[in-house]
Amino acid sequence: MSISLEIYGLVAICATAMVITRPIAVHALLYLVTALLALACVFDVLGAPFAAVLEVIIYAGAIIVLFVFVVMMVNLGQPDELREKGWLSAGTWTGPSILALLLLSTMIYALWHGTAPANGPAMGPIGPQEVGLSLYGPYILTVELSSFLLLAGLVSAYHIGRRIGEKN
Repeated sequence: MSISLEIYGLVAICATAMVITRPIAVHALLYLVTALLALACVFDVLGAPFAAVLEVIIYAGAIIVLFVFVVMMVNLGQPDELREKGWLSAGTWTGPSILALLLLSTMIYALWHGTAPANGPAMGPIGPQEVGLSLYGPYILTVELSSFLLLAGLVSAYHIGRRIGEKN
């Protein structure tokens, strides 16, 4: 087993634990990005680079942006000025920065020493066309249900934020 795989797994576990224990939503989102990047590194080490790229683009990119919009719409907690000062403090960024630097250093080490991903099944390369046919073929119901679930979460967050805004 590769030492980089163990480090990536450890970073993912630590970052996920921090997501669960953070009382401030923005701090939890920072740790969630770090956990998703660590999982993408795990996918890459295990020989699934396409899954790693999808992890970064879809989850660490699009879903986190959706979460940030929800946090902004709900607007719970302190006034804007105090919240922004808290975001800019060094303590907010220390934990995720340490975990991200650990990920970066492990990735640079793996690239420098030429560690190859683990041998996976002897299949040919899977391109975007095969993934698209798979997602919108037998798994079309799962894809559509997950899109409805994300839409329902966004609409619910909007209504919760609107009600809280009306009370103030």
